[in-house]
Amino acid sequence: MKAYLGIKYHADHRNRDQINFLSSLIEEFDYSVTCITRDIEAWGKVSFTPDELMEQTFQIIDDSDVVIIDLSEKGVGLGIEAGYAYSKGKPVITISNKPDISTTLLGISNCNCVYTGREDLVNFLKVALE
Repeated sequence: MKAYLGIKYHADHRNRDQINFLSSLIEEFDYSVTCITRDIEAWGKVSFTPDELMEQTFQIIDDSDVVIIDLSEKGVGLGIEAGYAYSKGKPVITISNKPDISTTLLGISNCNCVYTGREDLVNFLKVALE
């Protein structure tokens, strides 16, 4: 099974630990995880034009079984990714460590979790990914 992880992009990769944390949790449920900044851009070592990047992103979403969007930080790209996945009939799972999630994203999410720690997220993913 394949999972796409959408998370706020930062040029300095300050959320690298969060990306690795979320990826490792998802992988515990026998999913291979693709995150653009880590796996396609190689933490900034590979660059693409905006058109190329969106084309790559949409292809990965097309090839994924589930799309997980981390809304702990807001980002326009996250809405684009979630909306694209929804339009393609892909299950969209939204997660956040803050309760402030847009109603639009909640409306297209198959399930949503506001978590306070690893245990909350693991328990949610057990149900959401099985």
